[in-house]
Amino acid sequence: MTETITSRPVRTGTPEASPALGGLGLFTVLLAAALPLVDFFIVNVALPTIGADLSASEAVLELVVAGYGVAYAVLLVLGGRLGDLFGRRRLFLGGMAAFGLTSLACGLAPDAWSLVAARVAQGASAAAMLPQVLATIQATTSGPRRAKAMGLYGATAGLSMVAGQILGGVLVAADIAGTGWRSVFLANVPVVLAGLFLAARAVPETRSARPEPVDVPGTFLLAASILTLLVPLTEGRAAGWPLWTWLSLAAFPFAAAAFYAVERRADRAGRTPLVPPSLFAIVSLRRGLLLIVPFSIGFSGFMFVIAVALQQGAGLGPVAAGLALAPLAVVFFLFSLAGPRLVARYGTRVVPTGAALQGVGLALMTLAAWRSWPDLGLVELLPGAAVAGAGQALQLPVVLRLVLSEVPAERAGVGSGVMVTTQQSSLALGVATLGTLFLSLTPGMGMRDALVTTLLVQFAGVVLTGLLSLRLPRTIV
Repeated sequence: MTETITSRPVRTGTPEASPALGGLGLFTVLLAAALPLVDFFIVNVALPTIGADLSASEAVLELVVAGYGVAYAVLLVLGGRLGDLFGRRRLFLGGMAAFGLTSLACGLAPDAWSLVAARVAQGASAAAMLPQVLATIQATTSGPRRAKAMGLYGATAGLSMVAGQILGGVLVAADIAGTGWRSVFLANVPVVLAGLFLAARAVPETRSARPEPVDVPGTFLLAASILTLLVPLTEGRAAGWPLWTWLSLAAFPFAAAAFYAVERRADRAGRTPLVPPSLFAIVSLRRGLLLIVPFSIGFSGFMFVIAVALQQGAGLGPVAAGLALAPLAVVFFLFSLAGPRLVARYGTRVVPTGAALQGVGLALMTLAAWRSWPDLGLVELLPGAAVAGAGQALQLPVVLRLVLSEVPAERAGVGSGVMVTTQQSSLALGVATLGTLFLSLTPGMGMRDALVTTLLVQFAGVVLTGLLSLRLPRTIV
């Protein structure tokens, strides 16, 4: 018996009906959705070049990645709330403009610490822009149009994460006008200018019908929770695990508990906290978010580790290291196109199937690393990368669509902020945990065995993802 997708119109969340999001508007917001994810991964293959050019230590280079990811994760929910309050189109345009300016600052950074500061600001700009993408889709579409838009969003998100690494390698090697690694940031500027031009004409304005003021205590406590977890995990190994890292990790559960208590009290008092606990009563949202965590940890950890292993261990240049994952990107794109039809016929049962395929692909890549090292590249990784790409395409777009499927339109900004924060925090956590594991094991085990061990740990995460996917609702409303 096949599962079907049912659809129902929802309120736009504005005092008057919001104008529909047309094709050009959808293209524009998807372009904006791609930018922050591309920039999270684009620096992976550029880090060796950045380090050599700016004489940056390993700890500072990790901050180039972590500063962006942590600022992005900390401010995403706040960005969604501000869009609900002041208008999503307004925040979208402001965030995109700031993203372009901070990208320019990254590309012109005279030293490593200036680059770190610009990356933090770039992450904050992305946090203002990205939640408006999902909230705008939620507020201006319904029924089959929303299903199509969310499917395209999921495909864009997954493809951007792979394409960023490939694009980074190509841009560094191309050395356009002698810019070297700087081109990975400078390339954002013309894209942002085009996006602003299109958004001003094609993206409608929406806002919540009942906007709430910013939850200041919740904002600070969420920031404290994310910072006390991600910063020590990201910087601890390179810094030698000083006392502050352990104190920070010890503070994390207390900060998280205080955040939950404050949000629950506000929710019960009838206010709208930054992250309403009542939102998690929605089964599709709760179970979808739970699945996003191991998926994103494994994805970002793999992308970071494979970039380091291929360049520092297998001796590949940035282009070859990036293109080694081209099969994953191509197959992901093709299967993403078929995903909506498969979901319409089989419901969310395609997700555990995707997890199984991803597991097979990861096993093939692990075997290739074990047998072919150090001669590891496009040819050796091709079978596993292609199968893994198919599996990921059957998971990520479906789960992203599922998470927001039953969120009321008036809470679109909050819901999208929560989802993207979960995804982004997990991406940063993947680099911090799997990246730290790989780099810690390499001196004692050698790079091949460290890579194989790390991939096996990720395989366990894929198994967990598959098991969690069995508990998803069978249909998407």
